[in-house]
Amino acid sequence: MPYVNIRVTREGVSAEQKRLLIEGTTDLLWQVLGKSPDRTFVVIDEVDTDNWGVGGEVLTAVRARGK
Repeated sequence: MPYVNIRVTREGVSAEQKRLLIEGTTDLLWQVLGKSPDRTFVVIDEVDTDNWGVGGEVLTAVRARGK
């Protein structure tokens, strides 16, 4: 029973994009590992950029500088 957790920043990921991520991830596990789609769980967590760090800084500050 696979469990996949996808984390993305909370920056306008649409319901359609999430649907495609869940569908594609489920399909990939079925194709590569033979895991049943009925028993595959995919969870998408959206994280505020103030709670996401890169290069020792919060992502909000990095994005504000245009990097």
